[in-house]
Amino acid sequence: MTFQVTVTPSGRQFSCEADETVLNAALRAGLILPYGCKNGACGSCKGKVNSGSVVHGNHQQRALPDTEEAAGMALFCCAKPQSDLTIEAREIVSDGDYPVKKLPTRIARMEKLSHDVMLVALQLPANEKLNYRAGQYIEFLLRDGKRRSYSMANAPHDAEQITLHIRHMPGGVFTDQVFSTMKERDILRFEGPQGSFFLREDSDKPIILLASGTGFAPIKALMEQLIHTGSTRPVSLYWGGRRPADLYMDALCQEWAAKLPHFRYIPVISDAQAEDNWTGRSGFVHQAVIADVADMSGYQVYACGAPVVVESAKRDFSAQCQLPADEFYADSFTSEADLAG
Repeated sequence: MTFQVTVTPSGRQFSCEADETVLNAALRAGLILPYGCKNGACGSCKGKVNSGSVVHGNHQQRALPDTEEAAGMALFCCAKPQSDLTIEAREIVSDGDYPVKKLPTRIARMEKLSHDVMLVALQLPANEKLNYRAGQYIEFLLRDGKRRSYSMANAPHDAEQITLHIRHMPGGVFTDQVFSTMKERDILRFEGPQGSFFLREDSDKPIILLASGTGFAPIKALMEQLIHTGSTRPVSLYWGGRRPADLYMDALCQEWAAKLPHFRYIPVISDAQAEDNWTGRSGFVHQAVIADVADMSGYQVYACGAPVVVESAKRDFSAQCQLPADEFYADSFTSEADLAG
């Protein structure tokens, strides 16, 4: 059975099969709704069902608590229609210039950035080009049918190769391979670009970039895009880790801070040990932002990292610092543990 979905406030419409998620149907119709993990874990695709009903597949309670579902909220990445729908969601520009492709790729280079972070550079086929926005991600297509998502860590103008920052998750089917048997010249397949996390370049608002761990990868791509376009928007980058070694490209950030007059870099460590000799900012990274910027009403925020960091920032920046809800852009890095929890 096919149902009609109407998006407010735009009035755009698209069809959705009964066994299809609202998000997949929208993407198939060339209409991009905000989304991230597509697994019901990050909450990026959350919106309101104003009329009609949906049924949800597996999802995380923290992404859609029962109280919110009872109030008509839905996760469109795992919500399937039971009737015609009217939904309230923020649309994003058409992806006509950024078609999603399935491509083979050869591993061109592997470099350990820290004890548990590997840079993996991918070489595309000679006759193929991947058009993407800085901040988006690709999904590796594994032999067992599973997928693993990683953000591009370089801006598209520098995309002869695509670079990824992959953190080792011990016991992880894919990352165990990356840190043991995977080698240069291996062939993989991926699908992309994916995601609605990218730089909004039609604004002159100052920017806060917030990263935890390898959430720095898409943030790095955003910074490279800003540098490439010659942007003079003020940018403050807050990068959080447990130990100083977790900030595996600290030297690059320090270099940006020395060269770019509109850029500030604030590293934040939550669990420094005596042997680290850490003298910088301590605590939770999003709280460091709050301490520095009490009024965010005129800012844009781009946050990427662990779900708890992104969720805390979204909640507290809005409640305590007057950040407009539609100026918070995020990508949660969900692991298999997050999806199972």
